[in-house]
Amino acid sequence: MSTVLTALHEALDSAPEQDMTTRLDQSWLLGFDTETTGTSPNRDNIVSASLVLRNPRTGYEGDAVAEWIINPGRHISEGASRVNGFTDEYLAENGSEPAESIEQIAGLIMTAQSKHIPLLAYNAPFDVRMLNGDIRQWCSGRMEPMPERELLVVDPLVIDRAISHRSGRRTLTYTTEYYGVVPHGDFHDATTDTVASVDLIEPMTTLYPQVGSITLSELMDWQRDAHRTWLEQFNEWLASKGSRPAIDTWF
Repeated sequence: MSTVLTALHEALDSAPEQDMTTRLDQSWLLGFDTETTGTSPNRDNIVSASLVLRNPRTGYEGDAVAEWIINPGRHISEGASRVNGFTDEYLAENGSEPAESIEQIAGLIMTAQSKHIPLLAYNAPFDVRMLNGDIRQWCSGRMEPMPERELLVVDPLVIDRAISHRSGRRTLTYTTEYYGVVPHGDFHDATTDTVASVDLIEPMTTLYPQVGSITLSELMDWQRDAHRTWLEQFNEWLASKGSRPAIDTWF
């Protein structure tokens, strides 16, 4: 086991088991992001992933970080390669075998879940479903996919849609600019994206105290309601343009 991975294991082992009455603005968080060969779970694969454990009292300086480069043994699409910079040649030379890495990532997430430490990801269903697709492909018979409906998740995209009523795109880049978050590195690097996503929670909960006061027991229902409201409004807008409604499921 690498030194970095060991450090995250140790940090997670020493993290407290949180009570479900813990407020979002006081909660530990486990940030997660992936880079992939494409955008289709169960067909595309993860090529890079990062986990960032954030202690709310120490902030960025106290983060425990682990990252993985994975060789899925399949072609990465040109579009994905342009976005994340990975090539088939680089992954073949530097990537790990998928099964062990995917098992490590999922195991750490589930350890955090057992302590009621939420998994934080920007547009979280994408990353979780990509990981579950890889679990089915690489770890069948060794571990089960993560139970999506039972996970404790923080999705800054869902929260932002509910609290800010600005126009324009809501990519991670635009959203961090809106909240004044300065990235630690270049976007479309899994670790940079993970840290930036976790960094969003402090300004969100400061600017909107009602979000900070959400408890872990309320968190999932609040986000499900927020996503449902956004989707209804988005489909009303699509209908006004003569477009078909979007089918978009959260957890």
